[in-house]
Amino acid sequence: MYRIIEKTHFSEKVVRLVVEAPEVARARKPGHFVIVRCGEGGERIPLTIADADEKAGTITLVVQAVGISTAKICALEAGDSMTDLVGPLGRATAVGRRDGTVLCCGGGVGVAPLLPIIKAFKEAGNRVVSVLAARNKDLIILKDEVARYSDEVVIMTDDGSEGRKGLVTAGVEEVIQREHVAEVVAIGPAIMMKFVALLTKKYEIPTICSLNTIMVDGTGMCGACRVNVGGKMRFVCVDGPEFDAHQVDFDEMMMRMKAYDPVTSK
Repeated sequence: MYRIIEKTHFSEKVVRLVVEAPEVARARKPGHFVIVRCGEGGERIPLTIADADEKAGTITLVVQAVGISTAKICALEAGDSMTDLVGPLGRATAVGRRDGTVLCCGGGVGVAPLLPIIKAFKEAGNRVVSVLAARNKDLIILKDEVARYSDEVVIMTDDGSEGRKGLVTAGVEEVIQREHVAEVVAIGPAIMMKFVALLTKKYEIPTICSLNTIMVDGTGMCGACRVNVGGKMRFVCVDGPEFDAHQVDFDEMMMRMKAYDPVTSK
């Protein structure tokens, strides 16, 4: 059992959970994720590690209630426990010194897995500009934490309720046009990452995305998370979750994900 130490609400359906998992806290690196299960017979849910405290033996997870299983996890309170937690899984982010700005853009809850990457790039000595985007101000999360490790934070909202009104790509292009961007990291909804990749490809800027496909076992055995990257089949759980965004077939990925959507699959 993995005990929840602290719970914080970002919104009605998005919570931050600090979970007791000392071995994972010691081993995790930016980009890693875990798979959790709530209740015997519960569904296996992949969640990127948003933060870790090695001394306290805890990791931080951000969970959005989008279905029955994630709703059960979000309903847990401090003192409750998760049935299973496996990790760290996946390949860590390749962090190092870059000859230019590292531009990190996150959409919605994608800001959670982006945070440790922002922190790592900043600690490596880079200039880091972060672009946060959401439908409205209530869905912008971890703003203060991102600002702590960023040289600048640009906020974009669809309705203009915070920051500038517009899509994430508008904020990204504004930064690209005013300074030399050496690398872009994009994490968020698949459609957001697709259009960020199309934009940065035009400017020939290396771009990394972290994919959020359906996962089952997390070991590459089931094949549920397969994606087409550069014309070759890759498994997000073992080959990723990060890939060259210019090589990912986002259209195929989004089509496959619709098969698991109870609304669009009807």
